[in-house]
Amino acid sequence: MAHFAELDPSQTVIRVLVVPDEQEHRGSDFLTQDVGLGGVWLQTSYNTRRGVHIHGGTPLRKNYALPGYTYDSVRDAFIPPMPTGTGWVLDEAKCWWVKV
Repeated sequence: MAHFAELDPSQTVIRVLVVPDEQEHRGSDFLTQDVGLGGVWLQTSYNTRRGVHIHGGTPLRKNYALPGYTYDSVRDAFIPPMPTGTGWVLDEAKCWWVKV
């Protein structure tokens, strides 16, 4: 199954839906046109965490998208919200927040 994240105008993930394998190649069109959801959809990989595919495959967009994550088009990455508190910096390679 393929997963697609819906983005709001500020590039924040609203929700993630599953698309049938036979529609993966046109997942965004499938959701917007065939299902009639509209919006902006980007594929995300359930198996991608911190820039690594957990089964050795090719990572997609650094992290699996979850509601509240932000899509960064320059990095082509889904980035989680920064944790509360001070001292957090974004690890550019993983697009994940680390405490310094």
